[in-house]
Amino acid sequence: MKPNTKLSHLGRTAVNAPGTVNVPLHRASTVLFDNVAHLHDTQARWEQDEQIPTYAIFNMPQSLALENAVAEIEGGYRAVTYPSGLAAVAGALLAAVKSGDHVLMTDSCYGPGRKFCESFLTRMGVETTYYDPLVGAGISALMRPNTTVVYTESPGSHTFEIQDIPAIARAAHEKNAIVIMDNAWATGLYFNAIAHGVDMVVQPATKYYAAHSDVLIGLVIANERTWPMLKKSTYELGQRASPDDCFLTLRGLRTMGIRLKHHHESALKVTKWLQTRPEVKRVLYPALESDPGYALWKRDFSGATGLFSVELKPCSDAQIAAMIDGYAFFGLGYSWGGFESLVVPADLRYGRKVAPWHGGPLVRYSIGLEDTDDLIRDLEAGFERLNG
Repeated sequence: MKPNTKLSHLGRTAVNAPGTVNVPLHRASTVLFDNVAHLHDTQARWEQDEQIPTYAIFNMPQSLALENAVAEIEGGYRAVTYPSGLAAVAGALLAAVKSGDHVLMTDSCYGPGRKFCESFLTRMGVETTYYDPLVGAGISALMRPNTTVVYTESPGSHTFEIQDIPAIARAAHEKNAIVIMDNAWATGLYFNAIAHGVDMVVQPATKYYAAHSDVLIGLVIANERTWPMLKKSTYELGQRASPDDCFLTLRGLRTMGIRLKHHHESALKVTKWLQTRPEVKRVLYPALESDPGYALWKRDFSGATGLFSVELKPCSDAQIAAMIDGYAFFGLGYSWGGFESLVVPADLRYGRKVAPWHGGPLVRYSIGLEDTDDLIRDLEAGFERLNG
């Protein structure tokens, strides 16, 4: 099936309601068995990895439909839901590490993921070393005998570095390490991370999958090698998304192909306009030919989405606030990927350890589904406030 056909038809097994287009909403915790023999048989089948419900933590209709759909979209073997994107980051890492292990984490990672490593994993006795996102095959020199995970995110958070995922994966696998990737920006539609060597994909589905700014949900997608450890860890943690959030995410993914195409086209138009502005030093968006990561993006990705950053020429915090505070169509908020456009000033003075930001003021934009002419007029008025 082509991508949009997949999005329309995957995960639509109408459990207990033949003939319905969508899986009806099931809110349930307890599964009842006919007798003791049925209970034991069901448990044994679950342990053999059959997709059969025993309790609400695994294989309930809503979550199973979503997990199977996303696993295929992301190119994986199986998937599990989590109650947030950050929970998915934590779940993937906890499935793969133990006390005494070493993690290599890209220095351009999602900020709360960095805090999880520095706080929770440190207390577990797991050491984290940050690496330059552009290291490529050079990651091999950073690996230790106890390195069990190489964590990637491409493009990087706020600064949008494109990583050479195949080269990193080859080097990691030579040392028997697992590669995890945050694939929120491209989704499986525009980058098949597992086909490029990744073992587990973190998908903060709050963003482009659910897409309507009313759901908090994450997924981890595993290849066949890492599925047993992910399944075991997820069951032990007891982390699951609610059936309501799974239902809404299934509804959202139906239109993801159409939305991402619109996000890509709109972001290209807006970023090219931004490049003409005298207030802009550069635009950080891998789909622009001027971007340092363009060649790798062109090689590995089949599209781009609506998130990018703008490096401004020297200006004060007050000027930036004046620009942002008066926007009519850009909401000020941390998330992205919804139907509405968003903006947030990026402060990278803290946290980065290996690849610190030495550029000018950085502002991150998420282009929604609005008409680009309206967005450009809004941005133009913002620059007038900045200059005023």
